[in-house]
Amino acid sequence: MSQRDQTPVPELRVGVVGIGQRAPMAALANVPGVARVVSCADPDPRGRADAVKLFGPDVVLHERYEKMADDGLDAVFVLTPDYVHTQPALFFLAAGVPVFVEKPLAITVEDCDTLLEAAHDTRSRLYVGHNLRHLPVLRRMRELIGDGAIGRVRAVWCRHFVGHGGDYYFKDWHAERANTTGLLLQKGAHDLDVIHWLAGGYSRSVVAQGDLAVYGGNPRRGADDPVPADGRMPDWFDPEVWPPSALRELNPVVDVEDISMMLARLDNGVLASYQQCHFTPDYWRNYTVIGDEGRLENFGDGMEGDPATIQVWNRHRSGYRRDADLTVAVDTPSEDDHGGADRALVDEFLRFAAAGGPTETSPVAAREAVAAAVAATASLRSGGTPVDVSPPAPAIADYFREHQPAGPRG
Repeated sequence: MSQRDQTPVPELRVGVVGIGQRAPMAALANVPGVARVVSCADPDPRGRADAVKLFGPDVVLHERYEKMADDGLDAVFVLTPDYVHTQPALFFLAAGVPVFVEKPLAITVEDCDTLLEAAHDTRSRLYVGHNLRHLPVLRRMRELIGDGAIGRVRAVWCRHFVGHGGDYYFKDWHAERANTTGLLLQKGAHDLDVIHWLAGGYSRSVVAQGDLAVYGGNPRRGADDPVPADGRMPDWFDPEVWPPSALRELNPVVDVEDISMMLARLDNGVLASYQQCHFTPDYWRNYTVIGDEGRLENFGDGMEGDPATIQVWNRHRSGYRRDADLTVAVDTPSEDDHGGADRALVDEFLRFAAAGGPTETSPVAAREAVAAAVAATASLRSGGTPVDVSPPAPAIADYFREHQPAGPRG
């Protein structure tokens, strides 16, 4: 297995661990002259068969990711279920191979810190797939904030309406705490990362409430019954099922919340709130950012190519005013890759794997999103007890702040 620390190569040899629902994203790495997926590992025969469909008949297939060590890889995507991110990522970091880990980085703070320390100690490049940092509407919101459109940021609110949440998260492994910690982490890691990114700080104290309000009463499969239709969400997804109480064949174990609400105080004094609901009729995210000279928010998020606008209010007046002082229409690609965010994410990783340098995503920020979600989940499960969030070790934070410089450990 080769290590490419400094000199870009004509075409990166890329591996993929875990050929599941997010594997089509790795197909975006097949860019002639830039990179090519040459090796895949998945213990499931279906996964290996899908690898051939996605990456072509010449891709080398393995049941175990350790067997990929002889395939001369320059970069690896770890796209396994969340609860098995850590070991394959550690394996390739130890081998000196740049690693892309799908979000969330891990389901515990301890595993996140283990991965950060491994990247620091080996000087292997670590990248985390927080694609929302490449979503056009959020990038434009951040630009407006940076330009002073609302003054100094004082609060960030996010409402996440998770339509189809039952089919997406309550029929397979996502429904179990053992696999996710909770959906406030599994689904919310995206949003918490964005909240931190827009606010310019990290959560240090959180409090939360939540409940399994709807899907706790739906009929479930038996413990010995197979996952519906061979175990992939697109196989059983039915957008016509409504209301949520009509959903059937949920996972035998359902012990995660379907509605969560958290409040946070960030290290720079910004206050944040995050609400997540899995039984809404619509599916999108609304971010509201309030400064000391105005506020802005998005209407539509462009995740599936739908229209998205940002509205900014600055003039002081009483009463509701639908017309904003500034309305910014955001162009969103129509392709089915989260509004172009997946392609931008993969392009950035390939550049980073080949040459290093700054990236929009941040492993420390990914860890901070998990830490905030873990703390909020502990709070809501203890009746709303406030929980503090500890930062990473200073040496680790400094290393990633400097964009993972090459060279021996200092």
